Amino acid sequence: MTLKSRENSIGAWAFLVGVILAVLIGISAGSIFPLQKIISYSPQIYAILVMLGLFVGFSINVSGKSDSQTFLIASAILVIVSKFGMESVTGSLIGIGIGDTVSSTFAALLALFVPATIIVALKTVFSVAKI
Repeated sequence: MTLKSRENSIGAWAFLVGVILAVLIGISAGSIFPLQKIISYSPQIYAILVMLGLFVGFSINVSGKSDSQTFLIASAILVIVSKFGMESVTGSLIGIGIGDTVSSTFAALLALFVPATIIVALKTVFSVAKI
């Protein structure tokens, strides 16, 4: 029987809830499946996504060099692709009606990932500098 580390368990659950919430707000803000309750509370939901992103960033352990580097590379790629995808997908998918949905999903994912990436990057820099 293998034992799993539980030190990042809360951060992992917060991350999972944030991704599910980001996809839900993205899909509901689009024109395919609009949920009026979620649309009316979207500023509060985006604030929750940002807070979850901050919590995930603070809960990630940067003492393991490979863990923080893997997270930073993956999240930086996701942030860059989401930002460029948000702009280009709207124009290319507008004909089939899902451009707004995909763009709002990318925007919600950015609200989650940008704070987490910034916090982990700062923690990694301070860890490398040994301050």
